[in-house]
Amino acid sequence: MSPLALAIVFFAAFTHATWNYAAKRAGGGLPFVWLTGLVSFGFYIPVVTIYCLWARPSLPGPAMLLFIGSGLIKTAYSLLLQRGYRHGEFSLIYPLARGTGPLLSTLAAIAIFGERPTAVALTGGITIVAAVFYLTGGTSMWHTDRAHLRQGLLYGFTCGCCIAAYTVWDQRAVHQFLLPPILYDCGTALVMLMVLTPFAWPRRAEAAQAWHEHRGKVVVVGLLGPVGYVLILTAMSFTPVSYIAPAREISIVIGAFFGAKFLKEADARRRLLAAGGMTVGIIALAMG
Repeated sequence: MSPLALAIVFFAAFTHATWNYAAKRAGGGLPFVWLTGLVSFGFYIPVVTIYCLWARPSLPGPAMLLFIGSGLIKTAYSLLLQRGYRHGEFSLIYPLARGTGPLLSTLAAIAIFGERPTAVALTGGITIVAAVFYLTGGTSMWHTDRAHLRQGLLYGFTCGCCIAAYTVWDQRAVHQFLLPPILYDCGTALVMLMVLTPFAWPRRAEAAQAWHEHRGKVVVVGLLGPVGYVLILTAMSFTPVSYIAPAREISIVIGAFFGAKFLKEADARRRLLAAGGMTVGIIALAMG
């Protein structure tokens, strides 16, 4: 990987961890997610307009179905993630979601598409499982005084399931149906906004309060999400995906560091070590 591609991917990983940290600090619900969707879609309008004038792309027949499927999954993911951040610790939920997502994506590819991973990839999967077990405290997770950690584990795992689902769905949309990634992400953002608006509009007073109290965090989440995605697309334009995918998961370690350093969350050493183990496991998955 060239130094430029590596710099782009690492910066994208930093933006991803940063917007998740901002979402945790906001502790919002559906109105907050709706506001970030408005910002994201507003960002995409000029980007997609310029792209369409330049490339004049055409959309395949099932494009709308693909937009809807991805948008619904990502809506569920966004709401679950925000709820998880309201009730759980960032340095637990973020690594769990980001670490289990690629593992579950691999398992889905094996079960649905008949892919056969190598021994290196299987070792990576086992490493992720071991890191998750270590992150959650092993068998002590089931003690009565660790109920809050079990709740964090549940949210992290369900978010990981959503990540796995939209990863497999999006991969097929972009590679099998050749949907331009920028148009595809914009389309899913529009679907998310359309799904959330009927529920958010009756709560517009809460949305106004969230904007008043967390305006900066709304903008950070709404802008850094698309920006990080565009950066990854840029790196993929001149670098193999097999190099990009594992490198961007350094965000797991960054997220665990944010939780330990800035939020002063417990078990900092354990969570940083577990985040590192997940990153190693994901790299092995990608190599396999």
